[in-house]
Amino acid sequence: MDAAAPLDIDPLLDDPKTRIVVCCGSGGVGKTTTAAALGLRAAERGRKVVVLTIDPARRLAQSMGIDSLDNTPRRVKGVEGDGELHAMMLDMKRTFDEIVEAHADPERARAILSNPFYQSLSAGFAGTQEYMAMEKLGQLRSRDAWDLIVVDTPPSRSALDFLDAPKRLGSFLDGKFIRLLMAPAKMGGRAGMKFLNVGMSMMTGTLGKLLGGQLLRDVQTFVAAMDTMFGGFRTRADATYRLLQAPGTAFLVVAAPERDALREAAYFVERLAADAMPLAGLVLNRVHGSGAARLSAERALAAAEHLDEDGGEDPGEGRGENLVDGRIVDQGSGKAEDRGTGGSSPEAPSPTGSEDRASDATESGALEDGVSVDRLTAGLLRLHAERMQVLAREQRTRDRFTALHPEVPVAEVAALPGDVHDLAGLRAIGERLAAQEEPAGAL
Repeated sequence: MDAAAPLDIDPLLDDPKTRIVVCCGSGGVGKTTTAAALGLRAAERGRKVVVLTIDPARRLAQSMGIDSLDNTPRRVKGVEGDGELHAMMLDMKRTFDEIVEAHADPERARAILSNPFYQSLSAGFAGTQEYMAMEKLGQLRSRDAWDLIVVDTPPSRSALDFLDAPKRLGSFLDGKFIRLLMAPAKMGGRAGMKFLNVGMSMMTGTLGKLLGGQLLRDVQTFVAAMDTMFGGFRTRADATYRLLQAPGTAFLVVAAPERDALREAAYFVERLAADAMPLAGLVLNRVHGSGAARLSAERALAAAEHLDEDGGEDPGEGRGENLVDGRIVDQGSGKAEDRGTGGSSPEAPSPTGSEDRASDATESGALEDGVSVDRLTAGLLRLHAERMQVLAREQRTRDRFTALHPEVPVAEVAALPGDVHDLAGLRAIGERLAAQEEPAGAL
């Protein structure tokens, strides 16, 4: 099957018309690292960049040499070139507070901010994080202080939540439910409370039993104070949604070469197309590779079995096909499948691998017993076979995605050990994103 067209990252970042880059995808696929690496690369190519992350792990601050990130963009030191890089992490509640303070008079704002129902809503109501991410994006864009905004979308069960949740929350805050709650506040008196209790009895029966009438009073007070603000929530959400559809926005779908992650990526590609949102391409992280792809898993396993059967054979005989200059040949880019670590991140230069250390031991004479050398060689051949099986599985997964969406350009980043801990690591990831070549392990 023909490989997907490579994704040209640098032209995308260099284009002054590109004002927003949104890194989206399911959780745990490297969105935060990708967003940070793109932001750094764009800054070092002359752009004035702010990276907005919603990642609670705070890896971004650590890799950029900042003690902590908050709701205020902070300049990152150590950026090479003429550009600037700023970074911030969404404070969901603080962003909600800023909306209240900006659209209500001081007295009403104080009443809202101190209301228990508002505090619960702003801290963890379903969809609030995604809504506030969109709200903050709109605020950053309106300030026009940066010529490129890179957004790391919220981690969630479904990548589609980033597009759906803001509208759901906006509809809730501007919808019939809120208007129902506003009616008794406007009516006032006992009639109002009677109406409220009747209208809310079915919806809040369980909570009413647990919390009594206090919950309903908090909700009523909140609604009364927010009366003049409700109409703006959905308006702002719709405005930011249109901003995401504008030509100056580019979506990058981030995934790993795994079935679930690429299936989610395919859903997102289809959704972006349905909503007429500009898709730049797919970033595929944690792609394994091998410098010895010509040695198939089958041949490696067969050679290993042969060495096991002929354990007493001279260790120098019969291994020319599997060894080069006395070393196991599988030493390419990427890394062997992790054992017991649960995966890897595209976040640091690749090690030479355990094969190098073992072969060095063999070359130095550390293992002088012929049978032990054969066992070591057989074990390394089996490691290579496992890697080639991983490569084949990943290739099949990529091929299925490409068959469904051949029009989507792809940038692949090799699987690397550990997390990024400094700008050098982010810079290396940016270089790998920009330097797209045929994967070393392509079959």
